[in-house]
Amino acid sequence: MNLLRVLLVAALAGCATLERPFSDHLGSEAIAVRDCAAWFAALDEAVDDAGVRDGQEARIAGFPYLRANRFLSALKHRAGTDAGMHAFALRLAALDYDARKAEIANLPQDRLGTLPALLATGSRSEAVTRTRQCAHLLREIDVAKPQVREWLLARVEVPEDYSSTMRVAGLYALTRYPVAAGVRRWESEVSTSFAIALDAKLPIVRYAPPPAQPRSRDAIARMLTASAANPLSVPEPAPQDLVDLLAAYAPSLEVEVAGDYDRFGQLRWLRERTTPTVDAAEQVVYAHTSYTLYRGQALLQFVYTIWFPERPPREAGDILAGVLDGLTWRVTIAPDGEPLVYDTIHPCGCYHMFFPTPRARVRPAPDEIGEWAFSPQPLPRVQAGERPVLRVASGTHYIERVSFVQGMDSVARYELRDYAELRSLQRLEGGSRSAFRPDGLIAGTERPERYWLWAMGIRSAGAMRQWGRHATAFVGRRHFDDPALFEQRFEFDLR
Repeated sequence: MNLLRVLLVAALAGCATLERPFSDHLGSEAIAVRDCAAWFAALDEAVDDAGVRDGQEARIAGFPYLRANRFLSALKHRAGTDAGMHAFALRLAALDYDARKAEIANLPQDRLGTLPALLATGSRSEAVTRTRQCAHLLREIDVAKPQVREWLLARVEVPEDYSSTMRVAGLYALTRYPVAAGVRRWESEVSTSFAIALDAKLPIVRYAPPPAQPRSRDAIARMLTASAANPLSVPEPAPQDLVDLLAAYAPSLEVEVAGDYDRFGQLRWLRERTTPTVDAAEQVVYAHTSYTLYRGQALLQFVYTIWFPERPPREAGDILAGVLDGLTWRVTIAPDGEPLVYDTIHPCGCYHMFFPTPRARVRPAPDEIGEWAFSPQPLPRVQAGERPVLRVASGTHYIERVSFVQGMDSVARYELRDYAELRSLQRLEGGSRSAFRPDGLIAGTERPERYWLWAMGIRSAGAMRQWGRHATAFVGRRHFDDPALFEQRFEFDLR
């Protein structure tokens, strides 16, 4: 593919590759730079034509080898020094690299063959290597230039998952009031259910996470402190340490089982299906890390996502029912390793609830109508070695109670898998495919409720979503991965 065609393709696609500094790379006199720019332009064309763009992070105009999330966007003020800028750019590049690996894995073979004749074997592994090498070359050139640094920092923004256009068209200023009333009714019902004894009429199956390497709180605190000794002051434990920590902070599950729709498991593609399916033969919970910021300090979080086959209708015309359902459970830990607060949503972004410990006190809501920090159950301080036990209702998969257990609590165990696996799942007919569309939604999981709630500005309310795409409030604006979420709503005791 020659340079003229690359430029023409980019222009016709209306993409951001012609913005500087990338346009300068496309026209560079240095052959290696020009070839790498052509590689990214061709790769983007192939990915978009095949419809396999990964939508978890935001792309950055003029920097096709970098991507941003909300946490890194909030840290860009720390990139003022050479060390800070290099550390910042490396993390942006790591986000893009993870997304590129999935996109290349998901490219159909015929589209892989359209990439520039710069590869010796034309293999996917070679395409991934080429991507990593070219990203390194272009990043080193760009971060060395003060003007380019300014462009980069100005463009590191993550769009909201709310549509102002939809809100204007839906007369949000008026329609939010009946929706807010519905939210208050749901909160009241949940609070009532948490206040009464649990009903044990249905069979309950209890699952525990895999065993974790025992670590004292002092050891965890030292690990977090040492791993945050970097220019951005972000705690980044080593990979094996993360494996142990994810197991140590994972919840146990008590699931009411009335049918197959209550049996969670791994997501798989079945032959000629357009929506992934839950294989309950393997009990799997998908895990990853995230961060929040509190008074400038980055706090580590552990996130666990569970998938159920469906939410069955409770009655004819149930607008909440549909294919696939699940739970996302998150723990935010203090620098000393003690949990501060837990919170949860369903993968649609719905039903956001907070479970604070005494080290997290809720701040007053700024207004009476918006969704703030609904908490149906305060928790005690979490002792070393304790883990939460989540009681999960049949059908709705609502969390009905949170308790704690110490040590071995079940012979039935689930497996922890990397959430990144969902970005590229094997297909029975060959190849691989993301569980998510380029817009971050899972196809086929639409709910009828979207017709009633579209005026709140959330596209396809009720549909299952990818990490980083969860708007969690119908009234107001709130994102699950917003690094300011907890600082705005809680007073933490970090000591």
